[in-house]
Amino acid sequence: MINTNKIFDQDCRKCERLADFLCETKRSYPDYHARPVAPFGDQQAELLIVGLAPGMHGANATGRPFTGDYAGILLYETLFEFGYSNKPTSESLFDGLQLTNCRITNAVKCLPPQNKPTTEEITQCNSFLSAELATLPEKAVILALGTIAHQAVLKAYSFKVSTAKFGHNASHTLPNGRKLVDSYHCSRYNTQTKRLTKEKFHDVFDTAKRLLEAC
Repeated sequence: MINTNKIFDQDCRKCERLADFLCETKRSYPDYHARPVAPFGDQQAELLIVGLAPGMHGANATGRPFTGDYAGILLYETLFEFGYSNKPTSESLFDGLQLTNCRITNAVKCLPPQNKPTTEEITQCNSFLSAELATLPEKAVILALGTIAHQAVLKAYSFKVSTAKFGHNASHTLPNGRKLVDSYHCSRYNTQTKRLTKEKFHDVFDTAKRLLEAC
């Protein structure tokens, strides 16, 4: 079983700017989760999806990664189509959604202002990601959504950024033998501008599937 104390702290206030912003958000939206958002999914997952950070009216509101905002629509549809989920939509903590052989986490667990964490905040939160990566089985594949998530994974393994260059649907064998696959983030901007289409996102999951089956 995963030691959740190492991979997540519901009461973390290490980043003063983020902690203050969450308090401010809670005052404006009393019904919102407005706390660090825990990873979600199968504790024994072979596929770990790493996003950037909770969205204001998404995970920050619901308490589940990629739930309640536009960015989660394509992600959860794709997880369902590839057999990782029992439902194609994620609406709330109480909707009965379950993930199989997949877990979703974020490089930064708290909502950042303008959805832009600082370098110091990414570094501060990196110990949680490092602990979570250490729980993965040997054949696991890590799917990074966006450049920041990609770099956070490398940092969590104490690898240099030059170890692997981000590229959509690029796959990397890391020095520890783990596999890292990159995708453009499934944000509203990327999907509406067609930088990331459903077909391109499926290509990424096909790559991850191929790597998992090859192990």
